[in-house]
Amino acid sequence: MKTLTLNIPENFNLDNRELVMLLASGLYEKGKLSLGQAAEFAGLSKRTFAELLALYDVSIFNYPASELSSDIGNA
Repeated sequence: MKTLTLNIPENFNLDNRELVMLLASGLYEKGKLSLGQAAEFAGLSKRTFAELLALYDVSIFNYPASELSSDIGNA
């Protein structure tokens, strides 16, 4: 596992838990992590992570529109 050290200004008012959730949800949204991987990264169950995604304006349905159009065409 990699270790990353960040210096965050005090006025950002972010605690470690929120910062980890921001990173995990962002990586999930970009398709870099699966739901399970992002949940594990955040130290949460898949269900809890999925429920918290809405607080970060991230949809649980992380499916690109281009693939949806292709799937409909193949149906």
